[in-house]
Amino acid sequence: MKTLKTLILFSFLFVCGMSASADNKSNLIYNSEEVNGVKVAETVYKMDGSTLANYMKYNYKYDDQNRMTENEALKWNAVKNTWTNDMCIRYAYQGKSVTTTYYKWNNKKNTYILIPEMTVTMDNPNM
Repeated sequence: MKTLKTLILFSFLFVCGMSASADNKSNLIYNSEEVNGVKVAETVYKMDGSTLANYMKYNYKYDDQNRMTENEALKWNAVKNTWTNDMCIRYAYQGKSVTTTYYKWNNKKNTYILIPEMTVTMDNPNM
């Protein structure tokens, strides 16, 4: 009886999941990874016919107050069959201000390069 209930529940969740995927007009599927209730990574897949293909991957870092300090984006390189660096956003907190800096990956230098015109500092009264 317990097995039957589990099977029915699984079937119901599977159908609900498929319905939610069918309504996704952008053909993107998200898979988040959490550690202790905090999202540390997210992989985005793109529907390619009836299969899923790697598309983007995001890695997140946090400080000791669970504030995001880094958001790194990687693109899938189908030719090399690997994730490649794309961009990185870093957040610095000081008092009630947060500074967001944007970096773009440079293949020739093999490092992230600061894009200074994208740096923004904002006040957050909720901090």
